[in-house]
Amino acid sequence: MSGLEIAYDDVAYREGSASEYGDRKLPGRPRYANLVLERGVVPGDNEFFAWLNTIRLGSVERRDVSVSLLDENHDPAVVWKVKNAWPVRLAGPTLDARGTGVATETLELAHEGYAVESVDGDRK
Repeated sequence: MSGLEIAYDDVAYREGSASEYGDRKLPGRPRYANLVLERGVVPGDNEFFAWLNTIRLGSVERRDVSVSLLDENHDPAVVWKVKNAWPVRLAGPTLDARGTGVATETLELAHEGYAVESVDGDRK
């Protein structure tokens, strides 16, 4: 997984009309990077492809997505709750008969923000 990034545009704002006042910088709108998820190919699982095809059919299906970081006991240590995600790209595996790598697929999601929760449910 990659792409858990947020950046704020800075907006210049001039206070007052006198020339001695310089521009102040204020936080603007947030920009979120696309979330990129990668997993091993699961035979017979076409859910990602079906979700991507909702765009072609005329109406994108937005979903809330949870991504969990697991500890050594496979229990969630941190959970990222991604809001209103929808697929923008699905890439299948690169097939190489000479290679010994695992076949993976990549799903890229656009979204409208996320929150971070610790194991005990505290939002950050």
